Amino acid sequence: MKTKHILLFFATILINVSSGFLPAVKAQSATGVPSATGFVYIDKNGNGKKDKNETGVANVAVSNGTAVVKTDKKGRYELPVGNDNIIFVIKPSGFGVPVNESMLPQYYYIHKPNGSPASMKYPGVAPTGPLPKEINFPLIPQKESTKFRALVFGDPQVYSQQDLDWFKKGILEEVKGIKGVTFGLSLGDLVGDNLHLFNDYKKEMATLGIPWYNMVGNHDLNFDTGVDSLSDESYEAQFGPANYSFEYGNTHFLILDDILAPDPRKNSGYWGGLRPDQLEFAKNDLANTDTSKLVVIAFHIPMKDYGNRAFRAADRVELFKHLKNHRHVVMFSGHTHLQQQLFYTKEEGWLHEGSLHEYNAGTTSGDWYSGELDKNNVPYATMRDGTEKGYAFLNLDGNTYTIDYKVAGKDPGYQMNIFAPKVIGHRKDTHVDFYANFFMGHEKNKVEFRIGNGDWKKMKWEDRIDPAYYERFERWDLTDTLMAGRRPSDAEESSHLWKGSISTELPVGKHTLQVRATDLFGSVFESSFSFEVKEPKPLPKVK
Repeated sequence: MKTKHILLFFATILINVSSGFLPAVKAQSATGVPSATGFVYIDKNGNGKKDKNETGVANVAVSNGTAVVKTDKKGRYELPVGNDNIIFVIKPSGFGVPVNESMLPQYYYIHKPNGSPASMKYPGVAPTGPLPKEINFPLIPQKESTKFRALVFGDPQVYSQQDLDWFKKGILEEVKGIKGVTFGLSLGDLVGDNLHLFNDYKKEMATLGIPWYNMVGNHDLNFDTGVDSLSDESYEAQFGPANYSFEYGNTHFLILDDILAPDPRKNSGYWGGLRPDQLEFAKNDLANTDTSKLVVIAFHIPMKDYGNRAFRAADRVELFKHLKNHRHVVMFSGHTHLQQQLFYTKEEGWLHEGSLHEYNAGTTSGDWYSGELDKNNVPYATMRDGTEKGYAFLNLDGNTYTIDYKVAGKDPGYQMNIFAPKVIGHRKDTHVDFYANFFMGHEKNKVEFRIGNGDWKKMKWEDRIDPAYYERFERWDLTDTLMAGRRPSDAEESSHLWKGSISTELPVGKHTLQVRATDLFGSVFESSFSFEVKEPKPLPKVK
């Protein structure tokens, strides 16, 4: 959202142009501050315009990106505006909003009389002219179950047409066949610094045929503006507000741009955090949200303040204050190209008992489209922690949730990779270690193994590099033949790796190793691995 040309309290953000609004006539509030006004109404004939026989909808939230107001009994609202604003309706449960040809929800109106700065490398918003007399938002009544499923994409991050082709073949063609999904959400980094690719990304995403919400990432920004509030100009021109919310069923979704660009500590690069006007929007939005609903907060950079992906801790603490009346909350993030289950307790500002869960999602681009090519000539792109590339499902039921991760190109039951020897020499008094990478796991999960029909034994969680990833990584350095594609990134410690041991005293013959793991939501997954125990080869005589 934007902070220039208006008092900080009423700071707002840019929006894209939406159809169906009345001719421009500047409005003025009783305080002398310019105001946007209009109706939220039921669009009976679907023409995107408020006709005389179309009634307003009362008690619907509308925002200028900072303030949030409710419509009166006739469906009318009024909000202060400046020269750089987004006005948007917060879609209520039981209603839909129109979608455009790109399947992007149309719930906002841009008011930017002078347009984006002309000096930017990538185009932003064209001048929108004077404020319309009325900015009206159509709603379409629809049945919404409190039990539904949404798709979640981590970081598509296409840098080129080649990446776009890989994204299409490796992810989108598979997703098109999925039934029972209500809408989707991408967690930022839609493209990789080339903002001209926004149009191509939209075109490919539209083929999924479901409404799709987006979020800005650090690779979607205009870094040449030098001002954080102007860094999302091109994104807003293509996708609308970078900070917004909507409801479906019994769930409230709050989307936040949590990238400070430039990093205020050094006036370059970026840092994870939230501006005061963004926190004000979150405060006002949550204050108008039913506390019995599940709140899903989605942002790009994880809120953990660690390493070079640090998040400004004070902003997280302030956000958590606004959640003091909301006990049903889950958070989603992308950015790391790892998959992690993160938790926040009172020590980190969470005000309720227990912990707040953040799912740091695996990515559709995996390790930035790197690694060996599969049978379709698409990179496997396994992430640095051993998570294979894919996408997630957010399953909602009332104010409870579960999350499923789906590895692209694999059966839904494939939830872990086992790294173990295929052949073991029979001998006494020793053992062989093996590892299981449980992609959705975290340290407190229960992971067990057994050999054949033996007793289940507990595996040990380890914070270390996945040897299976490292083995594939090393192929690129050990080969004497140039491999197609891009060398994978250096391995990172995995947060979901477990170790077990196989006794070498097992009988000679073939055996089956079974591993079972229970995730955060109580779902149990099993995987197996076949190996053989052989008599040791006799040692040759010393020459």
